Amino acid sequence: MSSEEDKITRISIEPEKQSLLDHHTEKHFTAGEIVRDIIIGVSDGLTVPFALAAGLSGANASSSIVLTAGIAEVAAGAISMGLGGYLAAKSEADHYAREMKREQEEIVAVPETEAAEVAEILAQYGIEPHEYSPVVNALRKNPQAWLDFMMRFELGLEKPDPKRALQSAFTIAIAYVLGGFVPLFPYMFIPQALDAVVASVVITLLALFIFGYGKGHFTGSKPFRSAFETAFIGAIASAAAFCLAKVVQH
Repeated sequence: MSSEEDKITRISIEPEKQSLLDHHTEKHFTAGEIVRDIIIGVSDGLTVPFALAAGLSGANASSSIVLTAGIAEVAAGAISMGLGGYLAAKSEADHYAREMKREQEEIVAVPETEAAEVAEILAQYGIEPHEYSPVVNALRKNPQAWLDFMMRFELGLEKPDPKRALQSAFTIAIAYVLGGFVPLFPYMFIPQALDAVVASVVITLLALFIFGYGKGHFTGSKPFRSAFETAFIGAIASAAAFCLAKVVQH
């Protein structure tokens, strides 16, 4: 039996219910992991080089020095953040594989205990014993479905995408680079760092505000509140770096 035929065999519902599903489209946002990576990359990319540039400007460095240091930081930061995203996703996949192997062994070694856990999970949803007993028995006849059920409902783990680690690494790194060049842009055209930092502050705070609004929109929080919070955090970071550089210089 082919995998497609096996899928059809395993997933079969009444024709009228299938018809309802075919004519019903739910609008859910399903790119949460990608958006999370973009948020991580852009947020750090806007804030860290922004604070660095402000700090160097406060130390009376020239625009060329600020730009050189900023580009070096963006490159190093993108590699570091991308690697962090890769390792985090890889660890998540490894953890899932270990737990799946352990759960698979338990289904073979102690099936009665595992069946009792299924019953306990279903009972938590208010399902009565006479209602969940057929479900438990049906899962016991299908080891793969039983394993998937235990992974999702007992352990709360979703099967990670095999490509997730590389996707996360590249997404975070690219987002960091895109965000990181925003505060450095004025230093490319204004030779005096103290003049360039003013333009950098305006451009970056505007970018942080827009980014915060978009982040709030996609994550379900209040967009304007998210925008002001994101811009405020960036402003605090840059102001602290600028003032610290002034204090150290004197």
